[in-house]
Amino acid sequence: MACISVQGLTAAYEKVKILQQIDLEFFQNKVTSIVGPNGSGKSTLLKTIAGSLKPESGTIHINNRLMQDFKKKELAKILAFLPQSPETPKDITVEQLVAYGRYSHQAIFKNTKYEDKKIIDWALSATNLMQMAQASISDLSGGQRQRAWIAMALAQNSDCLFLDEVTTYLDIRHQIEILNLLKKLNKKSAKTIIMVLHDINHALHYSDYIVVVKNGKIYAHESIESILENKVLESAFKVKFKVLYDENKKPFIVCNELIH
Repeated sequence: MACISVQGLTAAYEKVKILQQIDLEFFQNKVTSIVGPNGSGKSTLLKTIAGSLKPESGTIHINNRLMQDFKKKELAKILAFLPQSPETPKDITVEQLVAYGRYSHQAIFKNTKYEDKKIIDWALSATNLMQMAQASISDLSGGQRQRAWIAMALAQNSDCLFLDEVTTYLDIRHQIEILNLLKKLNKKSAKTIIMVLHDINHALHYSDYIVVVKNGKIYAHESIESILENKVLESAFKVKFKVLYDENKKPFIVCNELIH
């Protein structure tokens, strides 16, 4: 069942048209990765369907309801969006940043509740930041700061997670930790996860579906098996790939040569 449906979506960024007549559905309780060549419109697509960028035309339905019909706090309980390079507030601690994720769950003028504190602590622990909870955000490395933002998105405890280049600035260990955590949330907590990824092998390993964006249009939206069988990635990226399988029968690709 589709939890997010997009029809006739056109979007521009700084007056430049990026997306053209997008029709797309994202399935509930599934992990979907958005991939594509540089400048294809991946991040613009994610921003638009997450409600961060207003489309020029078209409609976005969430659970069969128009996005614009949701109140801000109501939408935040359903959808958490982590952009690619969020602007980090100065002079706040890691814990304070993560606590912002609980905003949609708090009544006006109310302090953080016990349940909020539990979820904040869980998000800090899940991202290996508990020992840095009282550290200033400005003192963190790029990777640590990225994990703090991820923790804030997790603390929001929304049904759907929208993540733009979630592994940016992370070393390989923390990349795998975060992606494993997202897959665990998908499997055990039925979270719907939609993320832009540059690493095709990460997309193949962790996703149920892959959306390929090229030249501002949907080039393909298929299961992993179909993406590989139809050689969609080769034609989209103009690169020849060899498909191999690991001990768990998960596919990964090796680049052989360019297609001219």
